Amino acid sequence: MKSYSTIDKFKANFKTVVTIGTFDGVHIGHRFIVNHLNKTAKRVGGESVLLTFSPHPRFVLYGDDSQLKLLDTLYEKKEKLKEIGLQNFVVQNFSKEFSRMKYVDFVRNILVKKLNVDHLVIGYDHHFGRNREGSINELKDLSVLYNFTLEQIPPQKEGKVSVSSTKIRKLIQDGNIKEANKFLGHQYLIIGQVVHGNKLGRTINYPTANIEVEKQKLIPKAGVYAVQLELSSLTYYGMLNIGIQTNKIEVHIFNFAEEIYGKELKIQFVCRVRDGMDFENISLLRKQLEKDEKKCTSLLGI
Repeated sequence: MKSYSTIDKFKANFKTVVTIGTFDGVHIGHRFIVNHLNKTAKRVGGESVLLTFSPHPRFVLYGDDSQLKLLDTLYEKKEKLKEIGLQNFVVQNFSKEFSRMKYVDFVRNILVKKLNVDHLVIGYDHHFGRNREGSINELKDLSVLYNFTLEQIPPQKEGKVSVSSTKIRKLIQDGNIKEANKFLGHQYLIIGQVVHGNKLGRTINYPTANIEVEKQKLIPKAGVYAVQLELSSLTYYGMLNIGIQTNKIEVHIFNFAEEIYGKELKIQFVCRVRDGMDFENISLLRKQLEKDEKKCTSLLGI
């Protein structure tokens, strides 16, 4: 996958099959669109292009008033899209000035002049341009004017439920990781750096790696989770705790004793084991951790 940190770096001397959106979570609906993009691009002799925005528009439009937490950092999103075969990942800086662009100007100056769109694929509820004034009806007229074809994709469903990033965020905030993973089409992922903690776990033979993530990343509900981890391209398993008040992330990696401060950990949430708890003393904490370890190893099949 070719990645472009700004739209000005993208030079299209080929047909492009384009979709637009934040694609937060890269869930099963997003994956359907990307797969469809690739098939269409192959058919027309072009390449697939996803145009996304950074920062997320809500952070720019609402600033500190935005309560939004994201399923993906920009890096996580890029890695997922690369895995499913997207050919071109283009980032448009989202600013207040950009948000005021009229939808006609967006189509002409961004889609046509910058991306050389030949075929545009949009989601079922897509709106664009200033005040979200552009919709499928406006796009139909502009596609004729600028000579590109247009296709709208219906919502994808898990069972009878239409999949959306908003619904997945709610599931994760409620601790319903298994259901969220069904909608995502993969296990919920956190990529973070190992930082120093209070080292309490070492005193009871349960050392933990403290994980620092970007502040806009959505942290699941407090409690204990069975997790799969990737460190330096190797796979491990463990149990992870998210603090009740602090949202502090600590993971105990099974059968592991290396120093990994400063290293990057990829953590996939397999399932939730229990709610967060407070303990009167270290002895009670250790006993509960022993129970958690047995349950996690059973759930993980290790």
